[in-house]
Amino acid sequence: MMSMVRWGVRARVIVAAVLPMLAMAAVLTVFYTGSRLADLDEAHAARAQALARQLAAASEYAAFAGNLDTLQQLANAVLAESDVAAVSIRDPSGELLVRSARGQHQGSGAPPSTHDSGGLLRVTESILPSNIQLDDAFTLGTADSAQAPHIPTLGTVTVELSLERVKARRNELLRVATVSTLLVLIASLLLSTWLSRGVSGPIRRVAWAVARIGQGRLSERVPELGGGSLRLLADGVNDMAERLEEIHDSMARRIMEATAELRERKEEAEQANLAKSRFLAAASHDLRQPMHALGLFITELSQLSHAPEARHLVQKISASAEAMENLLDSLLDISKLDAGVLHPTIASFPLQPILERISAELRTAAAEKGLRLKVRATEAWGRSDPVLFERILTNLASNAIRYTQRGGVLVACRRRAGKLHVEVRDSGVGIEEHEQEIIFQEFVQLDNAERARDKGLGLGLAIVRRLTDLLGHRLSLRSRPGVGSVFTLEMPAAEADRGAHGAGNERTPGDLAGWRIVLIEDDPLARNGMDSLLSSWGCVVESAASLEELIDVRAPDAPPPQLLISDFRLRSPDNGITAIAAMRARWGADLPAVLISGDTCADTLKLAQDSAIPLLHKPVRPARLRALLHRLYSNH
Repeated sequence: MMSMVRWGVRARVIVAAVLPMLAMAAVLTVFYTGSRLADLDEAHAARAQALARQLAAASEYAAFAGNLDTLQQLANAVLAESDVAAVSIRDPSGELLVRSARGQHQGSGAPPSTHDSGGLLRVTESILPSNIQLDDAFTLGTADSAQAPHIPTLGTVTVELSLERVKARRNELLRVATVSTLLVLIASLLLSTWLSRGVSGPIRRVAWAVARIGQGRLSERVPELGGGSLRLLADGVNDMAERLEEIHDSMARRIMEATAELRERKEEAEQANLAKSRFLAAASHDLRQPMHALGLFITELSQLSHAPEARHLVQKISASAEAMENLLDSLLDISKLDAGVLHPTIASFPLQPILERISAELRTAAAEKGLRLKVRATEAWGRSDPVLFERILTNLASNAIRYTQRGGVLVACRRRAGKLHVEVRDSGVGIEEHEQEIIFQEFVQLDNAERARDKGLGLGLAIVRRLTDLLGHRLSLRSRPGVGSVFTLEMPAAEADRGAHGAGNERTPGDLAGWRIVLIEDDPLARNGMDSLLSSWGCVVESAASLEELIDVRAPDAPPPQLLISDFRLRSPDNGITAIAAMRARWGADLPAVLISGDTCADTLKLAQDSAIPLLHKPVRPARLRALLHRLYSNH
């Protein structure tokens, strides 16, 4: 039943047409064949009965007289008839008088041949004497008044007819019936196939048209299929296809219009973003220039002796300048990460020195808020970029201190399944679950609606997210409001390599006295500040606004410089990279150089990276500049 459900229309039409015709043909064939076979058997039996009766009548006088020769002749005569297999005549006691059978000598007294009773038809008739009444005067009484006397039989006659011809005829009739049934079946199949084509053909054309429409060929139509239900079906499908085509065209137009509008909005957003980037780049450069000079002057000022009141004021100025520099550094980090110019240097390193530096750096900030900062010691080694990893951990720890009012902050590391899980736990305000993702966006501060400067710009966690993605580390957050938060950084563990990191890994800057430095800076304020700071470190500085000015004012017999420092953006057509290349061509290709820039755009970062010249962004921290100069001086 289930298999029939899956049949197509054509198969069902063929079955519906063939089965009735085949059943009718089978019934008629069985009926007429059975009737013909019954007639054949009846005729055969009647013929055998007639032959037996004729022989019995002809054998009366010979049986009465005991004339065996005559009886044999009569038996032979009957045996000459077709289909007669044997003839036998017996006396009243059942003793065989004569027998004639095919395949034996006529008239011999041989015993009767054996025949399969299933292949013979035996008919037995009694030999009765004729009932003749004589009109005799000696007969007592009259015929009407006296009963007829009992007449004994003179014997029996048995005729055996072969059934071979009947069986042959029966087989012939059966063959004819079978052939007739097959012919009817073939004819019904041909007829049903023709009918099915007429019924299923139009339905298949409709199905094919619907399938092509479903594939998106909405211009497909069903041809005319005649009248009645088929015509109604074709018209319905064509109407549906026409409506779908209209809807599709309408939707396509709307999509094109929406796409064009979206493209226009996208172009406007890109233009606005480009304008914003230009503005930020220009504002950043213009802001970094005075901040750079301010930082240099503050550093030089702090190296002088002052009265206690003046020194306290210098410290306040220095703290304010450092806060501004931290904000600018965060913006610079975001720019580098978005520009894709920051490439990590993966190595194996111990975590304990980094944890100690974080503890030393943040212990004062935690103490000022009355918090406990605890860094759990560890001997674990990890595999990552140690500088970027330290930046991630520093941002997480400082962020935890910033948003914790009581209790403490814990930084710990544990090993799990070949990974290191570095956790920063705090007892702070906690974060709602629906806000745990948006805190990693730029400029988002959940507890700083007034935008207090001491809480930063909201870039720390955004930088953390970008750095973890860059390093391929997994960062997770668990937090409950009013209880605290746990930031977990997952990183690969590494085997300890004691020889790679010694106790003297950190070097402090040494004496730079007498080092000849050439400085090119087009901003007078920044140039004076850098010149004054380098001079306070004992360096011999030659400064100018451009390479041409430097060549003009420099004495021909002056010794060549030992270090080149140049701003990236100069007023001349050249930039800092080309100016350094020209000075190296003049004084030596291996001359160490430092590039300073207030630009944070991706193009500047990419050019500096391709030139392989160390880049410091304005405002330059004097400690970082001194450490870089010492490293270049030591390697030179």
